[in-house]
Amino acid sequence: MAVITISRQYGAGGKTLGKMLAKELGYTFVDSNIIKMIAKEANVSPEWVRTVEKDAGTRFSKIITSMIAKHLVDQVLKGEKGYIDDKIYLDYLVLIISKIADENNAVILGRGSQYILDDHPDAFHIFLIRELENRVKFIKENYNLTDQQTRQVVNNEDKRRLNYFSRLGKKDFDNPSLYHMVLNMNYIDINKAFQLICTLLKD
Repeated sequence: MAVITISRQYGAGGKTLGKMLAKELGYTFVDSNIIKMIAKEANVSPEWVRTVEKDAGTRFSKIITSMIAKHLVDQVLKGEKGYIDDKIYLDYLVLIISKIADENNAVILGRGSQYILDDHPDAFHIFLIRELENRVKFIKENYNLTDQQTRQVVNNEDKRRLNYFSRLGKKDFDNPSLYHMVLNMNYIDINKAFQLICTLLKD
């Protein structure tokens, strides 16, 4: 029983590998569906959560330390729902990811899960890297885009992720010491990456 977090450079194959791991291991795959989970808890629309997610503030580091801020506990006890902002979003993000991890058998893609679960005893953190040209090639082949469209998407996603982690007060997401395994997808394919992670889980 374990929980796997996958962080990646866009186009390194993180979603493809995550879905493969979840399917083959019988784990729950957690990606954008976490937006619906947060929306349900906060009693707001998923579209509102998506908007707030893009503007998550720098309280992330403090929330990681305290895990769940007092105002969330107060809010839940009082039954005050129907509103969400960056503070509430981050509180729910930590709450939900922590709950998923405690239930084990999950693959969580991105959203700072490597930080939220940095000291979780059953968590394994994976980071995928790949050279830009190979990432462009991967996206182009898998999403049926033109070369120009693909490069624009990859560049935009790289900027978005840097901005996202910067807002979260975390600029060391590419530090290998945060992860149990860093996989260079320039040299291995998805199947080999799957095998390596399975080996890690067994050790």
